[in-house]
Amino acid sequence: MKYCFLAFLFIVLSCTQRKNGSVDTSQQAIQKVIVMQPLGSFKIEQSQKVFAAIKTINPKVVLRPNIPFPENSYYKPRNRYRADSIIKSLKNNIGKDSVIVGLSNSDISTTKNEIKDWGVMGLGYKPGKACVVSDFRLSVTNKNQQFYKLVLHELGHTAGLPHCKIKTCLMRDAEGGNPLDQEKSFCKDCKSFLKNKGWQLI
Repeated sequence: MKYCFLAFLFIVLSCTQRKNGSVDTSQQAIQKVIVMQPLGSFKIEQSQKVFAAIKTINPKVVLRPNIPFPENSYYKPRNRYRADSIIKSLKNNIGKDSVIVGLSNSDISTTKNEIKDWGVMGLGYKPGKACVVSDFRLSVTNKNQQFYKLVLHELGHTAGLPHCKIKTCLMRDAEGGNPLDQEKSFCKDCKSFLKNKGWQLI
């Protein structure tokens, strides 16, 4: 009987501590492993640069060797690749605690509203296990920085973030253009959301 009482007292005290604001370590968000997957002939130097940049916000990042685009992703009429098909293929090649980013130098597209084949810079489902980005539509003079922002944007979607109305936020909707140079960082709300997901943001 004595042991039953002690066990009950331990449970009550634990619950009381959590209500009073103590951290429940079992519920703390842990940043997922980010897997960088270059596709086709994606430039090795470029993949290494974005890998190093992503590592500053998450040390648990892996850079894989290049693989071919999924066979069913090529859209011959426009000589580009279907982003949704790429994502479906990539998400089956990682563990449950990982998210994978496909890296492309080739143009990618998806279906948007009534438009069957809409060219995009990136695509990521909200939330999701995979996303894909392409530098095909980025500025030639500022490509590396824009590409890094683009990767963060799509990773933000996989974490569960929607588009943001703040024009300087990395989660801004491109709306068919390229506003990446106007985007500075994640806004306060988006940053707070990602920190709760385990992102190591300053």
